[in-house]
Amino acid sequence: MTTTGTEKQPTLLEQMGGVSGLLYSSLPVVVFVLVNAFAGLMPAIWAALGSAVLIGIALAVRKGSLQPAVSAVFGVGIAAFIAYRTGDAKGFFLFGIWQNLVYGGAFVLSILVRWPLAGVAWNFLNGQGTAWRKDRASVRDYDIATLVWALVFGSRFVVQRWLYDEASVGWLAAAKLAMGYPLMAVALVATVWAVRRSDKRLKAAQATEEEENRLAEDRLRTQHGTAEER
Repeated sequence: MTTTGTEKQPTLLEQMGGVSGLLYSSLPVVVFVLVNAFAGLMPAIWAALGSAVLIGIALAVRKGSLQPAVSAVFGVGIAAFIAYRTGDAKGFFLFGIWQNLVYGGAFVLSILVRWPLAGVAWNFLNGQGTAWRKDRASVRDYDIATLVWALVFGSRFVVQRWLYDEASVGWLAAAKLAMGYPLMAVALVATVWAVRRSDKRLKAAQATEEEENRLAEDRLRTQHGTAEER
């Protein structure tokens, strides 16, 4: 499905899940840290899981599907399990820390193999195929956007891994929240920039090709008409 100029484009906040998305992603972390500070690790684990389940139910009711609910609970469940197994509240953040490293590596690898994930994901989700890969400038722009995503994940890993070793649970939570949606917004801006530049070039190329085809058809008609007159 190709977007048109008259179609209302989602705002940056809407692309990130809206205000509710910000609250949903932040709530289990905030609950975990607060309960851990006042009641200890096990109550914090159960409180975080409980908040994740409530969020999952709210998402299921709102979207009419269980998939968002499962996704909301899955990540928190893994984080809580690691915290339980390590016996340390810092373990709650360990899964997310290493997840950032994996994601960052995947984005870098996609640039190296010339399939930048920013372009792959955007065009797949919007049903626009792989025409963009035939345009070297578009691949370059998506490389830049993909590199921004890689830097986002890489910076999260470096900072939060250091805080995991050196600082308190509170600082880890603060870093996770501060480096979450704000940095994602930067990466989304870079992606939108790449998309707009690519779409503009591809539409211009398509218009040029259509015009060339039209001129070629006109020439063929003219030649055919001249041949008949003879």
